[in-house]
Amino acid sequence: MRVDNVPAIISRTGYTGEDGFEVYAASDKAQQLWNKILEAGNHGMPEGVLPCGLAARNTLRLESAMALYGHEINETTTLLEANLGWICKLNKGEFIGRAALAEQKEKGVKRRLVGFEMTERGIARDEQELLINGERKGYVTSGSPAPFLKKNIGMAYVPVEFANEGQEIQIDVRGRAIGAKIVKTPFYKREKKSGV
Repeated sequence: MRVDNVPAIISRTGYTGEDGFEVYAASDKAQQLWNKILEAGNHGMPEGVLPCGLAARNTLRLESAMALYGHEINETTTLLEANLGWICKLNKGEFIGRAALAEQKEKGVKRRLVGFEMTERGIARDEQELLINGERKGYVTSGSPAPFLKKNIGMAYVPVEFANEGQEIQIDVRGRAIGAKIVKTPFYKREKKSGV
């Protein structure tokens, strides 16, 4: 379709866990569309529309427990470990990696991506070590304060035998083992409005 008379693709594939849209257009039209969206959002809406940066988007996607390539998923992880098995149908024919995934599904994963919240004062950050009973058992993939939730949260890989809600863990924050516990994800899920 056209947005402000600019040919564009509009999708509802946002990466924040909230309702949203993405607009794809030629790069030389980006500033025009940016300004038009900000202008349109400030007419008749009491809150208006405010731009935000990558850090805000990252906090929102973490609250929704959405995996980010280079953090929760990379060349060393499988979609089964990352709780993304729902996006892959093993019975849809051959594809690269199918045999390995089928074997892993049959035998079970050895580690799993979990969410956690800090139970002591401290903020977990990417790549910090995760400890259980003082032993290194995993690592933080993403960690941040979650201002809306008023908690410090994160995601990490742990051996499957420890991937249980309520499991006490510690995060090595600059040489100090700070208390945390595994919790259900997503940390936050938007309320669906009727008719939407």
